[in-house]
Amino acid sequence: MKRIAIFSSGNGSNFEAVAEAVRNGRLADAEVSLLVCDKPGAGVLERAKRFEIDTFVFDPKAYPDKAAFERQIVAELQRREVSLIVLAGYMRLVGETLLQAYEGRMINLHPSLLPAFPGKDAVGQALSYGVKITGVTVHMVDAGLDTGPIIAQIPVEVSEQDTTESLSQRIHQVEHGLLVAVIDKLLAGRVRLDGNRVQIDS
Repeated sequence: MKRIAIFSSGNGSNFEAVAEAVRNGRLADAEVSLLVCDKPGAGVLERAKRFEIDTFVFDPKAYPDKAAFERQIVAELQRREVSLIVLAGYMRLVGETLLQAYEGRMINLHPSLLPAFPGKDAVGQALSYGVKITGVTVHMVDAGLDTGPIIAQIPVEVSEQDTTESLSQRIHQVEHGLLVAVIDKLLAGRVRLDGNRVQIDS
């Protein structure tokens, strides 16, 4: 059984997509063992409750520094023998403590075609810039802001009538399927890192 931890700070639709894929057998021999959330009261916590998934909720301000709360996160992950971390709407840059413990076993979902529009409000950035195509990226996590090796990307067209809400909705629809597909490949051992390039075995 491969154990997954999902990190989320918000509403958690991608968390639910992964949890549902595990429940319906789309992700075979896998379990979502933990939700890590840095926002007490976030909507994702209600979703975790519905799926009866353990949560670790913390307030970063209650700790002296990032290393302190990441040490506690690592302890929670190791206690559950988590083998893969999925950042899905986790709005916090991962620090050295967590990176060292899970190097090569942590992925992030980002709502743009990286390296375009990294960081916060990627959808708003795309609309402000006036691009005709944006998209979704799943990448390995490194010490930078959305700079890790890219595993998979899917484009999403931008219409002249799009608002942040309408474009975000279409991006979310793409995110759910792509994230589950990438997790499936990772758990099957089909994703290999070659320098800064990711190779996916067929």
